[in-house]
Amino acid sequence: MPTPTVDLLKSKYNTADAPDIKVSNPAFVPPTQPLTPGKQLPTSVPLPVLPAVEAAKRLAAFAAVDRHIALQHKVIGIGSGSTVPYVVDRILAQGFDANKDRVFLPTGFQSKELIIKAGLTLGDVDQYAKIDVTIDGADEVDNELNSIKGGGACQLREKVLAEAADTWVIVADYRKNSEILGTTWTQGIPIEVAPFAYAKVLTNLSHMGSPSTLPNGKPGLSLRMGKMKAGPVVSDNGNFIIDAPFPVEMMKDPIGLLHRIKMLTGVVEVGLFCNMAEAAYFGNEDGTVSARLKDGSMEKISSVPDIPELKAQV
Repeated sequence: MPTPTVDLLKSKYNTADAPDIKVSNPAFVPPTQPLTPGKQLPTSVPLPVLPAVEAAKRLAAFAAVDRHIALQHKVIGIGSGSTVPYVVDRILAQGFDANKDRVFLPTGFQSKELIIKAGLTLGDVDQYAKIDVTIDGADEVDNELNSIKGGGACQLREKVLAEAADTWVIVADYRKNSEILGTTWTQGIPIEVAPFAYAKVLTNLSHMGSPSTLPNGKPGLSLRMGKMKAGPVVSDNGNFIIDAPFPVEMMKDPIGLLHRIKMLTGVVEVGLFCNMAEAAYFGNEDGTVSARLKDGSMEKISSVPDIPELKAQV
C-alpha cells in the first residue's frame, strides 16, 4: 500500500485564492524520516502555481531561509503571519539530516502548529534563551528596517524571539515595503496591554496624539474587538490589544514613539520593532525578491533553486 501524502505547500495557506486541496488521508501526519537519507523530506513536492501575492511571499521566504539558515544553526525561531508557512516549507526542503538535531521555537499558536505538523522538534524560549536565527513576517517595514508587527496579536512573543536571536530576519511581500511606517498599515500600532488597564492606556494614547477617527472617516484609536466572538481580542498571553494610529510626523520617529508608549503603565509590549532586523526580504509581483540589508543597501534576487543548497556559513 503506497504511503499517503499531504501537500504541505497548499495545506498550510490560509487564502481564499488557494486551489482545492486533495488529501489522501486527512489524519496523516508527515513522517520525520526521509525516503532517502540526506535528500528532501517526503513532504517536499513540486511547487504549486500560486496567485501573484502568494507566490511573492513564497519567494521571499525561500530566499531568507537559503541565506540565513545554515547547517550550524540548531535553534531556530519561527514567527507568525501569512508568510511563515512558506518558511517552514523551505526548512523542510533542507532535508532530514539538516533538521534532525534542530529545535524550533514558535512565537504563537499558528507557528507551534506548523512546527508540530511538519514533524520538526518543538521547543520554547524558556528552554533556549539564545536563538541562532528567527525568521518572522511583518505588517509593514520602513527603509531603515523598523517594522510594525502585531496584526495577529503575537507581538510580545515575537519580540522576545527577535531579541533572543543572533539574527532576526523579516519576510513579506511588496505591499509591506514602505518608506515611513503607517503608510500602508493604517490600522495603527498594535499595543498589548493588561486587561484591567486598557481604559487608562487608551486615555494616555489619546493625550499623546492618537486620533479616535482617521482622516478617511474610519475608526482610529480603539480596543481591538473579536470578529468571531463577543468581546475583545485576547492574546496568547491573556492580554488585550489596542490599535493606535499616529500622525505621519510622529511615525517618522518610530524609536522615540516606541519609548514613549512603552513607558505607559499597563502596556506590556508595543508592536514597533526598531533596530532589530538584519535584513528584510520582499517578494515582488514580477517574480523577483528585493532584499533590504542592515547597511542600507538593496539587492534584487531573481530566483532561488528548487532544492536549497546547504552550506556552513563562515
